[in-house]
Order: sequence, then structure tokens, then C-alpha cells
Amino acid sequence: MKIIITGGAGFIGSHVVRLFVTKYPEYQILNLDALTYAGNLENLRDIENQPNYRFVKGDIADQPFVDELFAREEPDAVIHLAAESHVDRSITDPLAFVRTNVLGTVHLLNAAKNLWKSAGYEGKTFYHVSTDEVYGSLEMGTEMFTEDTPYDPRSPYSASKASSDHFVRAWYHTYGLPVKLSNCSNNYGPNHFPEKLIPLAIHRIRTSQPVPVYGKGENVRDWLFVKDHATAIDTVFHKGKVGDTYNIGGVNEWKNLDLIHLLCDVLDEKTNQPQGTSRKLITFVTDRAGHDLRYAIDSSKIMNELGWKPSVTFEQGLAQTVDWYLQNTEWLERVTSGAYQDYYQQQYAAR
Repeated sequence: MKIIITGGAGFIGSHVVRLFVTKYPEYQILNLDALTYAGNLENLRDIENQPNYRFVKGDIADQPFVDELFAREEPDAVIHLAAESHVDRSITDPLAFVRTNVLGTVHLLNAAKNLWKSAGYEGKTFYHVSTDEVYGSLEMGTEMFTEDTPYDPRSPYSASKASSDHFVRAWYHTYGLPVKLSNCSNNYGPNHFPEKLIPLAIHRIRTSQPVPVYGKGENVRDWLFVKDHATAIDTVFHKGKVGDTYNIGGVNEWKNLDLIHLLCDVLDEKTNQPQGTSRKLITFVTDRAGHDLRYAIDSSKIMNELGWKPSVTFEQGLAQTVDWYLQNTEWLERVTSGAYQDYYQQQYAAR
């Protein structure tokens, strides 16, 4: 089997690529990534010379390139993770999210349809990886998102992902393309680009800089260890029902401020600082526009039907994550470039 994994040099994608390359040596894995700011081939240095792995640089929003790639490589499956994914960036530049997340997805769907339709789609799979943010915002104490929750996106990012989800389902119903979808909660773990909350806080604490927290830190997220997400994707790809959607969460809700407090305490312990040292760095900043209050995923479908479940507690996963960043300071220094610093100053102006 030959599988194109899009966005394979990114955070989640690199963990999926590594899992498939090492677990399935009989598969040919083609990593397609545009290597934008969050794509980093250093994430895959340990497997880059494996005989069943290849990297191709390219932009999924470039239709002629996508069509030519599919015609040349003739993949049997696609696992589509490539996306612009940071809400803050989507507020600043929404059209970039439309281009990649919507048009890029449609280009992939068309290329797969055109390649596979002559064989009646036999043995083919188009797996689209999405987000819980398409469901909108939950109030405290209410039921979690299920696969049947109506879409209610609130940001340009979540709107673009909701649109891409609808296009994937449309290609299934209209053209018979064999698709599978999953919607995941917030991921954390090694190799995460430090614009997102946990790696951002680790970087700022490690360098004794202010740690920004939006508003009062009361927003709640369900956190999923990235390696568990990779195993869930493996499970859905091989066992999931064509045409179905699977919600993937960590069963692990935390208020942002409580999470940052825990992270500060873990870092104090691991760096031999007096407890409470890192908490002094917390700085409350102006809340994000349209900031959703709470996300929470009901993962019972994938657990009950496919037998997947998270392998670590949040405390265990967070400790592994902190250890990785402390052991890979050179990686962190390289990705926190001058351009990143400019972006930080723009997004997190203190109140």
C-alpha cells in the first residue's frame, strides 16, 4: 500500500508518519508538506532514511501540482492532516486558511476521485483529520461534543475546517469516494511549534519570560497526547467504517489557568527551582476575539466500536512533554526565530 500523508512534517503529522513508517514496513509512506513556518523536517530525522519513507515538498493549494503528483505516484490512500491550524493566525489572515484548508482539501479530493474512480474505488481510502472546534463552544456543565453535534464554528480557522469537512462528506455522497473523518481535541506533546499554549508556556518559563494567559484563564479544553492521537488515526484508518466520523479526545478537561499552574509546578520540579517560581511569570493578556469558552469531546464511539483509548494520563503525558523540550533545547531555539518573536509581540500585547 502506498499512502500520501499530507502535513507530515508538522506536529501531529510527524507523529503519524513515524508511526506508520515504523509499524508498517510493508507500506510506502509519502510525506507531502509545504514546509511553512510550522513544518519542520527535523521532526522526522530519526526515520528519514527508512526505505519505505519519502518526502515531497509541495503545496496542496496548487492544483496542477496535486494532480501531477497523484498521477505520478498513484497512491492507494490519503491521510490528510495538512492545514493552517492556529486560531490567532486565522483572525489576522483568514484567506490563508480558506486557501489551504478549503481549496487544498478540494484539490486532494478531486485528485483522489479522478485517480481511483476507474477502479471503482476498491481498496482506497481518503481519511480527513479535523478538529473539535467545528462544533463551536460549550457552556460549563453541559454535554460533550458527539459525532452528531451540529456544526457551529466561531473563528475563521474553525469555519475553514468545517467547510473542508462538508466537502469531504459531499465527495462521499456525490461521487462515492471512500472517506473517513475524525475530529480531535487539543493535542500536546513533543515537536509542537511554540505558538500553541503548552509549548509556548514551556519556552517562556524556560527562558524566564512572561507567560501569556488569555483573559482570566477560564477557557476549558480537552487535551489529547499527540502519540495517542496518532494511534487513534491508525485505528480509524484500518478499522473505521467508510463514511463515518469518529471523535477523538483525551477525556481530560482543564481550565487554561489550572493547566498553566500545573505546568509551572512540573517545570519548577524538573529544573530544581523553588515551587512557585514559575507561577510568578504568568501574565494575563487581552482575550482573543471570539474565544470559545469550552471544548469537550465524547470519545465513546471510537472506544466502543474500534477499541481505542488514551494510553497516558495528562500528568504522565505532560511530564513526557516537558522532558522532551528540556532535552531538545536546540530544536526549540531554532524554531523560535526572529520572525516568531515578531509574531509573539503582535499576538500577546499585555493588558
